[in-house]
Amino acid sequence: MKGLRAIFKKIIPFILVFTLFIVNTTPVLAADESDEAINEEIIYDVLVDRFNNGNQKHSDQIRLDDPYAFHGGDIEGIIMKLDSLKELGYTTLSLSPIMENAEDGYHGYWIEDFYKIDEQFGTMEDLKRLVEEAHERDMKVILELVTNYVSETHPIVADPEKEDWLDEDKSKPVDDYPWLENVVPLNQENPEVNKYLIDVADFWLDETDIDGYKLHAADQASPSFLKKLTEHIKEKKKDAYIIADVLVEDSSQLNEIESIQLVKNPKMFDALANVFSQEDTAVSEIFETWEASENKSGLLYVDDKYTKRFTQRFSENGRNKVTAWTLALTYMYTSPGVPLIYQGSEIPEYGEGVPENQKMVNFNSGDEDLTEFIERISALREEFPPLTHGDFEMLGSDEGMSVFKRTYQDESIYVAINNDSESRSLSIESLGEDKQLRGLLGDNLVREDKNGDFRIGIPRETAEVYIVEDNTGINWFFIVPIIAVFIIFIVSVIYLSRKQKRREQQ
Repeated sequence: MKGLRAIFKKIIPFILVFTLFIVNTTPVLAADESDEAINEEIIYDVLVDRFNNGNQKHSDQIRLDDPYAFHGGDIEGIIMKLDSLKELGYTTLSLSPIMENAEDGYHGYWIEDFYKIDEQFGTMEDLKRLVEEAHERDMKVILELVTNYVSETHPIVADPEKEDWLDEDKSKPVDDYPWLENVVPLNQENPEVNKYLIDVADFWLDETDIDGYKLHAADQASPSFLKKLTEHIKEKKKDAYIIADVLVEDSSQLNEIESIQLVKNPKMFDALANVFSQEDTAVSEIFETWEASENKSGLLYVDDKYTKRFTQRFSENGRNKVTAWTLALTYMYTSPGVPLIYQGSEIPEYGEGVPENQKMVNFNSGDEDLTEFIERISALREEFPPLTHGDFEMLGSDEGMSVFKRTYQDESIYVAINNDSESRSLSIESLGEDKQLRGLLGDNLVREDKNGDFRIGIPRETAEVYIVEDNTGINWFFIVPIIAVFIIFIVSVIYLSRKQKRREQQ
């Protein structure tokens, strides 16, 4: 019975979404029709060496007691988890650099050969199979591409004929990213370097049919080179995804390169992580950060492989893991931008910072309630185009609660997020004659009051996503059978009680 209950608990959200799909006829953009299609993605960020060990053979470089050595994660391990990642709603996998690295280059940034896969991660055939199996599941695979530097042991560093390929005077933010101590910057103003790196990008597109690139530390690169590189990639593969990772907060120059579709938004990261890591913090602070930002549809994230894990941050404030992740994911999945989810968030994993936030994912310690919520919110994001393409408007706030509206092609979705320690409510104007709001997360129903307003009220530390539908009034077809069953039950109890009483008297 317990197992049956768990099955029903999981399938009910999908029955609801499927039913809504039948009546929802708003067209969704195909991935090859417009760059806007990238807004429909949910990107799962994989640090390959610390994800999953699919091939159990070990080498001298795998030292589990050393946080700065290889730990055995590989491409085969990612293939093994594709079905579960698909169930969680992730649509694009972003892999850390997999090119051949110097010793202990588990992170992928000490590249010695741009044209080979490091044997610790697998083979070219493994990567081809990963891309093929991902495509069979309607998922995409992009690679993190390092264009700014090479390992100190790369052959070109010792080649006197390529001395002008290097820019050893270029500063590197070593304090925050210690692996940069072991690299030599490339001179991206050199036309030969440009040609070489563009050829590298072509090679992986041709060999493996990947779906695009995440540009590592794009804010540290030459803007003119990035423009040349990304425009070339788009010419070669029109539907390729190109997203930009950044190391520092000011990356405004990247927003001006049209061929880069998404840029990480550190300011939004700060706002999201700060607000949802503690209760009684106004959700409106995130909206204000978004409103002031030049990057209004960038990559949204609450942690990554460089930062303290979000779960670590909010747990230090005593927040429940399901509560905090529910609020954060609701905002990320329903507001402008594309969610970038760091591996292990679905578990969820803890970690103070590097290297604690780069442990192997513990797949055996997942939380069933969090998993269920991720599946539900992902299904809603996929089903309703306003959540990925719509205009964004804040309708009002009450302390820690805010209500947002997203509209696309005459369809509106309302999102309420209450980060307060008390229940809160807000009124919105009339939705039209005989309309009501139907909640898709908690099945809440909001009808027009006598003043013609709709008052949205939700409990503390919860969220709800509403669709607009016709006011069905009281559903007698549903209620009458329930009343009938209840009456029959009461009558049966009375009858049996009297019968038992008569027996006792006799």
